[in-house]
Amino acid sequence: MTGARPFSSILVLLALGLLASLPAQAQDSRLDLVATTGMIADVLSELGGDRVEVQGLMGSGTDPHLYRQTRNDVTAMTRAHAVLWNGLYLEAQLEDFLERLAERKPVFTLTLGESVPVEARLADENYADQYDPHVWMAPGRWRHVVLAIRDALVELAPAHEAAFTERADAYLGELDALDAYAREVLASVPEGNRVLVTAHDAFGYFGDAYGVEVLGIQGFSTESEAGLARIEAMVDVLVERDISAIFIETSVSDRNVRALVEGAAARDHEVRIAGELFSDAMGESGTYKGTWLGMLDHNITLIAGSLGGEVPEGGRAGGLRRLSRRDPVQRA
Repeated sequence: MTGARPFSSILVLLALGLLASLPAQAQDSRLDLVATTGMIADVLSELGGDRVEVQGLMGSGTDPHLYRQTRNDVTAMTRAHAVLWNGLYLEAQLEDFLERLAERKPVFTLTLGESVPVEARLADENYADQYDPHVWMAPGRWRHVVLAIRDALVELAPAHEAAFTERADAYLGELDALDAYAREVLASVPEGNRVLVTAHDAFGYFGDAYGVEVLGIQGFSTESEAGLARIEAMVDVLVERDISAIFIETSVSDRNVRALVEGAAARDHEVRIAGELFSDAMGESGTYKGTWLGMLDHNITLIAGSLGGEVPEGGRAGGLRRLSRRDPVQRA
């Protein structure tokens, strides 16, 4: 007797059945698009303007490493004109479904192929063929993904290439301004303080871009638990290097971070939790921190200020702007 079919396989079969039964979609003035993460959804909305309707699957506080698609997700992805996802094993539980869906409709993987070239990726020290998926953590690397999203939009709606390109250029200008701000405030952090301790290793690209040493309790993925030996080793580092500020993440349990605080205290070393960083998910929808620009601005400002750097009150927010979805100069 064969075993029960896994729930994920049932969803795939249901989805493909639904897809086969859908009538051909009319050529509408707007593209219906689905993005797996909030960061991708945000850029899609910015570049697409009023020519796109975007649904993001993973909201504030959601861990993409552990996320499994729901029936509503399946319906949304099968009905959309296209689906865009990060890749590099970030959305590990969705990969089988997305690979099968790609046989039937456009599914864009934004970190593979020429989108983010191999030389721009950070390799996993333990696995030579795996790469850090947290590309959005450094504006210079995220630029590749913004351009890949622009190209996907042009492929889907070539008649609007000029509008998509204009909006992408404006957005990249905001990205460059944020990058310049990060370099300025992080350079003000005393060199000996440039150590970032977080719940999991999501800030590698950030550290590589700005000369900050990053120590994550867990690895790239949150699927594996940190063992007691890892916690003890991290406590040793905090004590020996006199590190006094560490950070929790909005989408990851704070249990391991608090274990570090307690472990250090047991050795008469005071460590404070300096605040919450956005790692695998943005802030609440409709807020500045619920945008890619806002989440990075928050992270940069909090890290630099907590490690002893000089930052303006409120961060870079006053100098950044959001693109208007209905900006007349963007219309074709």
